[in-house]
Amino acid sequence: MKHLLSRLAPLWAPLWAPLLLALPWAAQAQQGYPARNITLVVPFAAGGPTDVVARTLGAVMSRSLGQTVVIENKLGAGGTIAAGAVAKAAPDGYTFLIHHNGMATAPGLYRKLAYNPLADFEYVGQVVDVPMTLLGRKDLPPGKPQELFAWVKANASKVTLAHAGLGAVSQLCGMLLQQALGVELTAVPYQGTAPALNALLGGQVDILCDQTTQTLPHIKAGSVKLYGVTTRERIGHLPDTPTLEESGLKGFEVKVWHGIYAPKGTPTFATERFGAALRAALKDPAVVTRMSELGGDIVPEAKQTPEGLRAWLRPEIDKWGALIRAAGTYAD
Repeated sequence: MKHLLSRLAPLWAPLWAPLLLALPWAAQAQQGYPARNITLVVPFAAGGPTDVVARTLGAVMSRSLGQTVVIENKLGAGGTIAAGAVAKAAPDGYTFLIHHNGMATAPGLYRKLAYNPLADFEYVGQVVDVPMTLLGRKDLPPGKPQELFAWVKANASKVTLAHAGLGAVSQLCGMLLQQALGVELTAVPYQGTAPALNALLGGQVDILCDQTTQTLPHIKAGSVKLYGVTTRERIGHLPDTPTLEESGLKGFEVKVWHGIYAPKGTPTFATERFGAALRAALKDPAVVTRMSELGGDIVPEAKQTPEGLRAWLRPEIDKWGALIRAAGTYAD
């Protein structure tokens, strides 16, 4: 047997030699990580809600990591361009993605998707949830939520519903509202949340579902009509505003949630180090205060983990995929 092994050893050498050579490099990479700046890709424009969350976290995480977290805005196709780019990026621990609900809705919206959210990424964790609000233009006739529902049903062919573009959470919220009321409204898409909200402020459209990150200042200023919040429970910033479920739309829940991902194959030491910095940042008083100012809620610690994000993502894909298929809304 010993003689046989000695004869086979030269045949095995090409297989195990590269592994032995790689061991010192791998150990050095793990010990020195991160050795340079880390890129956090944001699928949306600078100054938008997801970008604000990313930059708030990145500033605090940079101190913890000892390297700068560089925010890169990569726009287009409802976030799928950014997600596709990160899926194909080198899995070396220096590229991450922060994305919202679009990670779950893209499989239903796009017939051809260049990545699989369940198979092509490593998961880091969830970050923050942001409630949505159902608004009307300031001079819209209905006063109470129930009056709005009745008015929409009676005038469905004339009612205009703004949203921030294909795959935007505002579009999904609008789709869910139409399904709940059993109506089909005239949807008016815009290139982002800001122009959609501006159209509502200008009286060019009737209703809009948008997140508190954008709407709180206008609600407080009285420049829009507020009909309800889309969470299961009332929110601290608007304690007197009923949820849409309270007002009769049973099971109605939409919120903007955010998760952080890495390319598939990213070393565990990198995702764990980045995840530890994320969880530390979510406890930082400055981050907590800023998220509260945006109307957002930092998710419980159990959701700030790879397991928490993975457990949340699959049901969300199923939920929104069913709604999108029922509505027949697809992108090319």
